[in-house]
Amino acid sequence: MSFDALGLAPSLLQALASQKYLKPYPIQEKAIPAVLRRKDVLGIAKTGSGKTASYVLPILTNLEGRIMDKSRFISVLVLVPTRELAIQVNEVFHDFGSELPDMVRSMAVYGGVSINPQMKALYGVNVLVATPGRLLELVESKAVQLSAVEVLVLDEADKMLNLGFKEEMNRIFELLPARRQNLLFSATLSNDVKEINQFLLNDPEVIEVKAVEENIDQISQLAYFVPQEKKGPLLRYLIKENNIRHVLVFTSTVQKADNVTNKLRKNGIDAEAIHSKKGQNTRIEALSDFKRGRLRVLVATDLLARGIDIEFLPYVINYDLPRSPKDYVHRIGRTGRADAKGDAISFITPEDQHHFKVIQKKMGKPVTMIDSENIDLKGY
Repeated sequence: MSFDALGLAPSLLQALASQKYLKPYPIQEKAIPAVLRRKDVLGIAKTGSGKTASYVLPILTNLEGRIMDKSRFISVLVLVPTRELAIQVNEVFHDFGSELPDMVRSMAVYGGVSINPQMKALYGVNVLVATPGRLLELVESKAVQLSAVEVLVLDEADKMLNLGFKEEMNRIFELLPARRQNLLFSATLSNDVKEINQFLLNDPEVIEVKAVEENIDQISQLAYFVPQEKKGPLLRYLIKENNIRHVLVFTSTVQKADNVTNKLRKNGIDAEAIHSKKGQNTRIEALSDFKRGRLRVLVATDLLARGIDIEFLPYVINYDLPRSPKDYVHRIGRTGRADAKGDAISFITPEDQHHFKVIQKKMGKPVTMIDSENIDLKGY
């Protein structure tokens, strides 16, 4: 099935084609028509399965042609558990909403930053993506009104409940109009999610996409046997000699991520590190630049790796091996998506050899090893 068959606005179909989105994911195939019919939806699908576009695209289609009042009354409210997800969802709304003839204005609001700029910027916003706590602060400050909300989306509802947002969410529900479309998306169908479903959703379309193992068949894997002290020169050699323009590099620690990034920059390679010690705005900017192809190398720790979903990423390099085979598969699965081929490269020190054998055994696939001793790394 193609996106053309789902009933989306022509301008959005053009945007999908220009961004090389060739066919919908399973959750999108089923959810988009239901949302377009203004049905309530309960969608169960893992993170990274394409569920954001499954509600963004039909919501924007339903908003197309509407005359949007410039006020503090929003039409669409999306509740999310974290700042990172709020920013990612808003980016999707912005990227596609700007393609509509009458541009839909979206905004993300979240805690951890000053509330005043958010209060000022909310005037004229049509779609608001928010974390529950900050949203309630903005409501109390009369910076936003929820009485005209037509569509409510709960994205990663299970995570919001696990993080203790249930009380805040209930307070928000009380502020919303009774007649509205409700869309609930979750990675799991826990008892708490079932409870919300029962009192929030009205005769919902239930869509469950079973989780599948990462498909690594299209990923070409290579491993380089290398002493610890030569990892840096080998990384720079591979990037330069292969003219790698877009690569995600994994390290085991924050300190290593910063060291690798600094050495890359000193050698004329555009790179940024993303990890928990970086400021929020710095992380947001680096991730956005990388996703849009404006940054050549992103160096990441596993802590933030699960928020990095890029449809066309040609290279992943394991500068350090992860602790578990499952994490290894998840890492290399960042490449080789959407039927595109990808390359995964791992650096194996003498101390890593046994662990890497375990990874290969668990993965059920041998990886070709190359001895870096035969590579001239002088000058790198």
